Amino acid sequence: MNEDKKVSKKPWDGRFIEATEKILEGFSASVHYDCRLYRQDIAGSKVHALMLARQGIISDKDADAIVNGLSEIEEEIESGDFVWSQELEDIHMNIEQALIERIGEAGKRLHTARSRNDQVATDSRLYLREEIDRLTGLLSLLQKALLHQARSHEDLILPGYTHLQRAQPVLWPHHMLAYFEMFMRDRDRLQDCRKRVNICPLGSAALAGTGFPIDREYVAEQLGFQGITANSLDAVSDRDFIIEFLATASIIMAHLSRLSEELIIWTSAEFSFVDLPDGFCTGSSIMPQKKNPDVPELVRGKTGRVYGSLMSLLTIIKGLPLAYNRDLQEDKEALFDTVDTVCASVEIMAAVVARLVPKEEHIHRTVTRGFLTATDLADYLVKKGMPFRQAHSVVGKAVLQCISQGKDLTDMSLEDLKAFSSLIDEEIFDVLSIEGSVGTRRCPGCTAPERVKEALAKAEKKIIYE
Repeated sequence: MNEDKKVSKKPWDGRFIEATEKILEGFSASVHYDCRLYRQDIAGSKVHALMLARQGIISDKDADAIVNGLSEIEEEIESGDFVWSQELEDIHMNIEQALIERIGEAGKRLHTARSRNDQVATDSRLYLREEIDRLTGLLSLLQKALLHQARSHEDLILPGYTHLQRAQPVLWPHHMLAYFEMFMRDRDRLQDCRKRVNICPLGSAALAGTGFPIDREYVAEQLGFQGITANSLDAVSDRDFIIEFLATASIIMAHLSRLSEELIIWTSAEFSFVDLPDGFCTGSSIMPQKKNPDVPELVRGKTGRVYGSLMSLLTIIKGLPLAYNRDLQEDKEALFDTVDTVCASVEIMAAVVARLVPKEEHIHRTVTRGFLTATDLADYLVKKGMPFRQAHSVVGKAVLQCISQGKDLTDMSLEDLKAFSSLIDEEIFDVLSIEGSVGTRRCPGCTAPERVKEALAKAEKKIIYE
């Protein structure tokens, strides 16, 4: 092919005779999604330029021109006037080419002592660090919504379930605090992940580092990193910090999905435990009576989407030799989509939880049926001296008789109950009450009112003084 048919904007122009095929440009371009890294890319480039001047690698004059030019480009991007070129493949080359066109020869010096390989790794870490902080804040909002629900209905008792069968009574705030603890662990995982994200790879160049006398520590400090990567090969070729975030995001979505599932069940006519605000529901195009729990259903569905991103990147990474491979370009869409999905899901769930309305009268009717205090009867017999396994059998027979007669344990007379064991006396009805059952569970972390009040106070302190 003739030289005049070459595309001179390509950074590798000197090595190639033929121009890049248009079909390849479309296939390999990432600028349509990685352009959202423009703030991070420009911030990293500014510090890199200042470091080059500080080390005497480029002049102060060129560094000033680069920094000012990058600031102008950033303003242009934010105003919507910047034109992204697919021909230039990615955000890095788009910004660099715009800089060269704006300030000339000085712009060509910016890429000294760096590669797109360490540049994109740096951008990704800067971006993810910000998003981890944002997501942590959103989780805090969700926790506050759970605490609001707990405080608003401190005395409400509802059925606790195992195997989705009525098991034992628990306090409403105890149930809310279970999710509070899940999301607190999620926040802890995010902060632990952030430590490994917050390490600067810039200076690793393509894979082997650079022969220029750069100051990596200065760059890391200026960009707010805690330190620098220890190995240039590893720094440009692994994305385990993204994988770790995607895994943490997947756990967050799992917890959101569990909460969603309960809300979906609780809003059904069969349970009718809570009412969702109309503003977070939709109706049916054909059935006029319907009020559908769209938000929890969508969150439950989006969980699979986040899991998919995690599996996608794990699969991409598993077969890559050192160092950088173009496969790694595929990490960004998975990362961006996960960030968008999990942040939106946490934010909207916080809004839903804050406005939940428990149907207290119906819950009370439900909690008094279904033998929820059967274990309390067994424990009562144990305290009277009966071995637990024998007590378990005795109570099982009592429940079986109740079922055959269409009764609950509290419907039985003292004489009926004494027929199963002479150890039973008149105090048994306090034991069999829902309030009595909840009140006896006084071990730390349990559902007795005094323990729940302590747990609420501790949870609120965590949120207030975080």
